[in-house]
Amino acid sequence: MALGYFSDLKIFSGNASRALAERICAHLGVEPGRATVGKFSDGEIRVQIGEHIRGRDVFLVNSTSPPVNDHLMELLILVDAARRASAERVTAVLPYFGYARQDRKDKARVPITAKLVANLLTAAGVNRVLTVDLHCGQIQGFFDIPLDHLAADVVFVNALKENGLKENLAVIAPDMGSVGRAREFASRLGAPLAIVDKRRPKENVSEVMNVIGDVEGKNTLLLDDMIDTAGTLVKAAKALKEHGAASVRACATHPVCSGPALENLNNSVLETIMVCDSIPLKPEAAANPKFKVLSLAPLIGEAICRIHKDESVSSLFAKE
Repeated sequence: MALGYFSDLKIFSGNASRALAERICAHLGVEPGRATVGKFSDGEIRVQIGEHIRGRDVFLVNSTSPPVNDHLMELLILVDAARRASAERVTAVLPYFGYARQDRKDKARVPITAKLVANLLTAAGVNRVLTVDLHCGQIQGFFDIPLDHLAADVVFVNALKENGLKENLAVIAPDMGSVGRAREFASRLGAPLAIVDKRRPKENVSEVMNVIGDVEGKNTLLLDDMIDTAGTLVKAAKALKEHGAASVRACATHPVCSGPALENLNNSVLETIMVCDSIPLKPEAAANPKFKVLSLAPLIGEAICRIHKDESVSSLFAKE
């Protein structure tokens, strides 16, 4: 795309997503915006936008990934800086939306932090939000401003087709909460669906992983939105092998990989773990041949282009 085509579009990033933002800019054929994002000596976030943005369409890219609070504050302060520099429109691009797991009151006297973060972004002056694979789709309703919710499924589906991995395939939902997305994913590939149902028969009795569906002799693919400690994913993979699966792979959009995740995955029966670059992969994971990283840059770049031109974003996900 010609550079002049996007003369009034500017893309800046915080420290969480600098490499991804550069790939997005390369896809669109634009130069990354110049902004300093650092810290003062006392630890406070320091931001300065280094170029003219008055009247421009500004996109601020920063995942709220670990360290979550630092990256969230970077994004909020970038928004404030852009608003005070008279940007025409500010879109917050969160490839990974942190605090998404606290989306309801499941116990007494706990917060709904996902709603709080939505309020903070709105109060800071964001006009629009662009994000990828929210942990809970209902979080879209927490925003009183437009939100475009991208699905990384198209990225995974294309990679599977290109690498010839769709033959004799069964798509697996690792828990009941993942069934809706896994069903849609399976439909795109023309593959059958199975579900791993986790049950605890009674208190102080270990969990039993039941597999609902036929996986015997199948090349199975576990689909999830994120890998955190990887406990559920690893147990589900083991259950699939015990039920006769020929192979077990996984696709997960956000590689949070906290706590014992990498050890769990190294010791698992998983052959390949496909993830996206919404969060930079930890060096020890990047060196592990089990991991394959797919870039969200083309998907997010196309969404930014369509938002900038006031075109449909949902058409990106139309089935072939």
